[in-house]
Amino acid sequence: MKIKHSKYKNTGLLYELLVKQITSDLVAGNESPAIKILRKYFGGESALVQEFKLYKTLQEAKGFPAMKADSLISATLRASKKINLQELRKLKYSLISDIKENYNLEDFFSTTVPEYKSLAATYCLFEAERSDELIDPETVVANKVTLLEHLTSRYQDPEKVRDNLIEEFSNSEKDLRLLTFKILLEKFNSKYANLLPEQKAVLSKVISLGTSKKLREFINEEFEKLSENLNSYVKKLPNGIEKIKLLEVRKMLAPIPANEKATDDHLVRILQSYELVNELQSCL
Repeated sequence: MKIKHSKYKNTGLLYELLVKQITSDLVAGNESPAIKILRKYFGGESALVQEFKLYKTLQEAKGFPAMKADSLISATLRASKKINLQELRKLKYSLISDIKENYNLEDFFSTTVPEYKSLAATYCLFEAERSDELIDPETVVANKVTLLEHLTSRYQDPEKVRDNLIEEFSNSEKDLRLLTFKILLEKFNSKYANLLPEQKAVLSKVISLGTSKKLREFINEEFEKLSENLNSYVKKLPNGIEKIKLLEVRKMLAPIPANEKATDDHLVRILQSYELVNELQSCL
């Protein structure tokens, strides 16, 4: 799933646009409804104000070292999950309604905001953090790179950001999300550029499973099936290096014990084994 930016739901952007609208109205010598709207929605301690403060924290923090910037992003994302989402959605809907009553929305949102990219990246990361669905990892990486560059005022290597995200996911209890995230980011060599039907089926199944137990059971079933398949080829091969190697591969498909969790290594073994079986089929 990809996260798409929404100007209508970006609290930080809405605040900046209201401030600019006030300036525009006053310069034109007009009364500014935006003043009342700003006071109505950005005062107090509502869910909208709580989220705005998180946007503000990230927008005002600049010149940070990379490690400190990364820690700040992580802490802000965790805080965003504690906000009452139901209240937040209602307030955003009401806010847009009030803006629409007083301004032409197309004109209102056409105003240029210098920090648009970092605000959009913040919105997308908040949405990804709150989502229960599997988010496209490239979306997360791209937005985190944008935000890190804003905070550090320096270029950020996407590959390094990927590695850090993988490490961050490895400390999570969400085994399924970790597995899928890592496997999608795994740098398979060129022969894995086009996955076999069996490999695609395995990945699709992994994504649909919801618990560690089910995932372990599925992987063990695949290990058993592949082990039997490879065993049939072992019998066809004459004694030699090829046969010894094939026996070693088969040993790597030992079942995962009930007291252990499935990891990305187990999944990679399945994908590699299917590739091996495919090669054996074409050779024998």
